[in-house]
Amino acid sequence: MKILVAVKRVVDYNVKVRVKSDGSDVDIANVKMSMNPFDEIAVEEAIRLQEAGIATEIILVSLGVKACQDILRTGLAMGGDRAILVETDEEIQPLSAAKLLKAVVEKEQPKMVILGKQAIDDDANQTGQMLAALLGWGQATFASKVTVAGEQATVIREIDGGLETIAVKLPVVVTADLRLNEPRYVKLPNIMKAKKKPLDVLTPADLGVNLTKNLVTLKVQEPPVRKAGVKVADVQSLVDKLKNEAKVI
Repeated sequence: MKILVAVKRVVDYNVKVRVKSDGSDVDIANVKMSMNPFDEIAVEEAIRLQEAGIATEIILVSLGVKACQDILRTGLAMGGDRAILVETDEEIQPLSAAKLLKAVVEKEQPKMVILGKQAIDDDANQTGQMLAALLGWGQATFASKVTVAGEQATVIREIDGGLETIAVKLPVVVTADLRLNEPRYVKLPNIMKAKKKPLDVLTPADLGVNLTKNLVTLKVQEPPVRKAGVKVADVQSLVDKLKNEAKVI
């Protein structure tokens, strides 16, 4: 079967982000960018399904600026077969991302779409669910294990109370959680081979999608600095501070 994997270009998780002086957004000028970590896990899962003889082709897709080709090449070096970039300089909000991915899915006809449960830049955790709703497909979010047999996928999900096992019919949208797998290290020969793999570039207009903005960012600010903790001599002092100073009991 064919698997489509959506990947997003975000500020590298090792970078300490800075807010612009006018509070309008996060400053990404001259900042290292990389593939969203949860999407990297999604790519790895697709590759493992292909190695198990379940997937026949892995198609990577990214939405955004021309520089997104870099993360697509990284995914191709990991083991993807070909890639699609829907190129635009406009802001892509979750619903618009879901509509673009829906158009790509209708064009490519995969049996499974895998993407990270959320992106570490906006932490929206919406695109996968919206995509499944627009397609009318089943969904398996926060996946920590995926098993495919015939026309059915069995997915173990991470929920607040522990783990939940569900069975969903294909086609399906799966969102990857942190414990689904550990992405492989990309070797230099595979990076060189990835440069020759197909990468098609489309635009939202090619897919018939209008990038309507449904959300407005009013202000971006850094979280307040946490106050230093204090040590107490005994339990009675702790109870006194919790009651009279913190007022939590």
